[in-house]
Amino acid sequence: MDETLRTSGGAGPGPMAGNVPEYSVSEISGAIRRTLEGNFGRVRVRGEITEFKRYPSGHLYFSLKDEGGKISGVVWRGSVSRLGLVPENGLEIIATGKVSSYGERSSYQLIVERMEYAGEGALLARIERLRLKLAEEGLFDAARKRALPFLPDVIGIVTSAQGAVLHDIRTTVARRFPRRLLVWPVAVQGEGAAAQIAAAIAGFDAIDGRGPVPRPDVLIVARGGGSLEDLMAFNDEAVLRAVDACRIPLISAVGHETDTTLIDFVSDRRAPTPTAAAEMAVPARAELVADLAHRAARLTSGLARLTQTARLRLDRTAARMPDLPSLLGTARMRVDDRGARLDRALPGLIERRRAALLATGRMMPSPLLLTGPGRARLDLVASHLLSGLRQTLRDRRARTDRARLSAAPLAAMVRERRAHLNGLAGRLESLSPMAVLERGYVLVRDPSGMAVTRAADVRPGGRLELTFADGVAEVRALRPDASQGQLDL
Repeated sequence: MDETLRTSGGAGPGPMAGNVPEYSVSEISGAIRRTLEGNFGRVRVRGEITEFKRYPSGHLYFSLKDEGGKISGVVWRGSVSRLGLVPENGLEIIATGKVSSYGERSSYQLIVERMEYAGEGALLARIERLRLKLAEEGLFDAARKRALPFLPDVIGIVTSAQGAVLHDIRTTVARRFPRRLLVWPVAVQGEGAAAQIAAAIAGFDAIDGRGPVPRPDVLIVARGGGSLEDLMAFNDEAVLRAVDACRIPLISAVGHETDTTLIDFVSDRRAPTPTAAAEMAVPARAELVADLAHRAARLTSGLARLTQTARLRLDRTAARMPDLPSLLGTARMRVDDRGARLDRALPGLIERRRAALLATGRMMPSPLLLTGPGRARLDLVASHLLSGLRQTLRDRRARTDRARLSAAPLAAMVRERRAHLNGLAGRLESLSPMAVLERGYVLVRDPSGMAVTRAADVRPGGRLELTFADGVAEVRALRPDASQGQLDL
């Protein structure tokens, strides 16, 4: 240390300090700093991150500790993007950097340029914590899985542009069923790999298909095998949330069949290898053609059997059916026979109906005979009414005399009753058969009293009785003329 310091130009101390050099604070601080940086150079320090803070300036401050000690650490803003992982409290890492001191506080610190996980145990613990967190949020639920399209038109691929993965996917798709492929090349390990993969998935999902770039129907996220550290980009939370937010069905094909990453739990389907992912994405055209040919043969055979069965059923039905032409001829003859019989029957039916009508007319009594009993009943009713009226008048007169009524009410009542009686008499007179005789009609009867209504019913020399309105006269018929409807008396 003596070689790195220089003595000050001031007066020396007292006799007791003659051989002890004197330094300023800045000098001793700078000497310590040069000693630390010169003796240690670049170092790798293993420890657990604690007291982690991210300042607005972009610098990261934290401490690394183990069972026996603790050292402060800092990551300058320009080195954050090259760290290789996202630091957080509780994470066990190996930090690469250099030891330096901070003279204003008399402290030393580790200026970190790169971080890496401290062995598989730390990586697995980190992965397990993230797995439990996402499982609790439901990102692994089967209900969130989307079905893969049967035959996608466009397949999006997120993988490295170099290596055998992309070649295997291309050759498998071309062999099974050629489809259009969209490749988004990304880094699959190392610094920035997780951010590139998440950006590629989100970029594919943002394509709307209306521009020159078509929207993929299915995505494949793939890489080859590697160590746990190599596959950590596919355990990154940003990548997993991008997969969950993607609306396109996604197949994960990361590592070999025995490798398992968290993207396998979030994706819609997990393929053991990139080649298997391509086989999941598209069916084998040869198998489809063979299946179509098999189905077409079965369909043709089935249609032939159905046609043959229908033809046999039709033949059996036709054999059981009668001879339609002969049935039609018989029906036509029956119709002709019925028509001829109808032509002959109609005139006879009309004659029989006319004769029955005439016979019924002759059997009907004359109007006078029908009205005679009614007239007698009317006369009887009229006589009863008249006698009843007379009796009523006598009773009223007697009551009037007894009550010594004046003549005026009696006269009014008499006039009322006389008007009522005259009305009844007029109605009786209108219904009387004699009113018909008053208009010039005569009732002709034979000696037996039967009414004679037709000239044909009068025999020459027969006696007739003529009833007029004012009396009855007996005459003898000389010559009836039925054609003229007249009688000579």
